[in-house]
Amino acid sequence: MLSEQSAATVRATLPAVGAAIGEITERFYARLFAAHPELLRDLFNRGNQASGAQKQALAGSIAAFATYLVEHPDQRPDAMLGRIAHKHASLGVAPEQYDVVHTHLFAAIAEVLGEAVTPEVAAAWDEVYWLMANALIAVEKRLYEESGSRGPREWEVVERVEETADVVSLRLRPVDGGPVAAFRAGQYVSVQVELSDGARQIRQYSLSGAPGESVRQISVKRVPGDEAAPDGEVSNHLHARVRTGDVLRLSEPYGDLVLGDPDGRPLLLASAGIGVTPMVAMLAALAADGHTTPVTVVHGDRSPADHALRTDHEAYAQKLPDASVHFFYERDAEPGTRTGLVDLDGIAVPAGTRAYLCGPLPFMRAVRGQLLEKGVAPADIHYEVFGPDLWLAQG
Repeated sequence: MLSEQSAATVRATLPAVGAAIGEITERFYARLFAAHPELLRDLFNRGNQASGAQKQALAGSIAAFATYLVEHPDQRPDAMLGRIAHKHASLGVAPEQYDVVHTHLFAAIAEVLGEAVTPEVAAAWDEVYWLMANALIAVEKRLYEESGSRGPREWEVVERVEETADVVSLRLRPVDGGPVAAFRAGQYVSVQVELSDGARQIRQYSLSGAPGESVRQISVKRVPGDEAAPDGEVSNHLHARVRTGDVLRLSEPYGDLVLGDPDGRPLLLASAGIGVTPMVAMLAALAADGHTTPVTVVHGDRSPADHALRTDHEAYAQKLPDASVHFFYERDAEPGTRTGLVDLDGIAVPAGTRAYLCGPLPFMRAVRGQLLEKGVAPADIHYEVFGPDLWLAQG
């Protein structure tokens, strides 16, 4: 992995690079998009760029990767790399794009740190970059081979269901009439749409239907904003413009938040808001497989009316012989549900539980903390973040 000489240099310069990483990523993206405006138009999420979320996530991943290499020079953080690789594969990232990133990232480092970037420092951080890049390229190559495709495929909307005032489900079949491969419950697809300004923006949406169905189903929450504003431009387009008979471009399924080998262990599926989508698919898969060990289902939402896919959420759980369901609503709670934010106090979490979380980051942080207090091992808590993964960036 990281050579001893480079490890010493990276260790010595990590505080300076870490302190400047925000400015470095700002300069990097400015340079990248000036040289390749098509990347911002057709690949990168303009909303995340405008909000700074993508810059924050990139900074966090670089700092985390370098820190890990210094602390564990003979290892690499495969879990983090796998998560990034799945996202890249869903976008169709190609190996040659890592050279483009390298050019502009290292130019940004030189601009920000100036004379501190000696040839020795540049060589050490170059080694860090290519260790990360080559690992990602290798994982992405494997993912493309497993899926049988790197490019998107055209899918026709065959049904549109208004789940709530802000969530719509789209059911799709491939335009070419070809087979629909099974996916692993919890995975997502990238959806590409052409917006009114000609941009072909891409967003990821969890597959919310049962894995064995002959159609793909995504459930999209409308994000505040409109087509004139980057934030929410794709979700608003899907809500306002896409109807039965329209065609979308979808990637193959990707994502690493998937059910592992059940191995007789209890499961806990906790979600909030639109984070319910992968959990419904997981429950559908468990019901289809005849899962018999305990499953604890936890969900939080603003109100019962805002709880997307609630009928499926309850129906699949009811098919499991040993499932307990706990719904929390901030308002208008009904009999059998609880008022307020999700709170695991009073909910039994059996020993050996494997937990899956999906929802806003504060929700997942809070639930993870409660699970740790209940004795769940950190390695048994898995999560999915919609959008850039800011968990690392926020410490």
